Amino acid sequence: MYKDILVHIPTERPMRAVIDGSISLAAGLNAHVDAVAVGYVASTAAYLMEGGAAVAAVFEMERERALERAEAALAVFRSEAGNADISCTCHPLGAIPVDAANSLGEMARLHDLSVVLQPDPEQVTFDNDVPREILFQAGGPVLFLPYTFRGSFKAKRIGICWDGSRVAARALRDAATFLARAEDIAIIAINEADTAPDASANNLAKHLGRRGLSARTISLSATRADIQPTILSLAADENLDLLVMGGYGHSRLQERFLGGVTRAMLEAMTIPTLMSH
Repeated sequence: MYKDILVHIPTERPMRAVIDGSISLAAGLNAHVDAVAVGYVASTAAYLMEGGAAVAAVFEMERERALERAEAALAVFRSEAGNADISCTCHPLGAIPVDAANSLGEMARLHDLSVVLQPDPEQVTFDNDVPREILFQAGGPVLFLPYTFRGSFKAKRIGICWDGSRVAARALRDAATFLARAEDIAIIAINEADTAPDASANNLAKHLGRRGLSARTISLSATRADIQPTILSLAADENLDLLVMGGYGHSRLQERFLGGVTRAMLEAMTIPTLMSH
């Protein structure tokens, strides 16, 4: 059960989608929310700290301004959370991007679920990088809300993107709270011939059945480049509320690389998507 939720509130992008989605989600689950907003200090300002008291004072002034931006974003969330009567705590941060990403990753590890806004490929902001970083660092489920999301979050019709992999299995387990409440569950098996027989979609349906969950299987074929649009087209045809999928990627020398399908989904998602890495 998701009882302790972390929400990242952007300071450099429109925040309405993640505020509406996270508050309605928390209200439905009777969960506590820790909302975090980051005012970013330019990385160059951090180097000024080695230049003596005068430049250190400049850095501190920059950090205070960053905190003010974070507080302003959280004020909007706090007001909406109060109207919905949900339990919440707000955490403003003023930090350089790398420190902020590390802090958010550490916080995410002690929450049942993290809620973030889909990165916007049309914008170059630090707020665009944070959701991906949380996915890599959380060690648990991350719910991505499309930046076009409007209204209340619901997860009555769920699609499980299944390829029999470790990360798909991790996402499946991490989505247990949503699956237990779902009215319809579709197992989306693309190119199932490539899936190990013991981890087939049919065996997954049997596993879910033993948990009291009824699931139907939809099998499709697609080239690797077409997997993401095929999933989203199916989600629209089936009127799905939520997708569950593994978040592929790896880390190399502090750089984060997303797998092709994962990256494409984050760039073009049309419905909320729960990912686990």
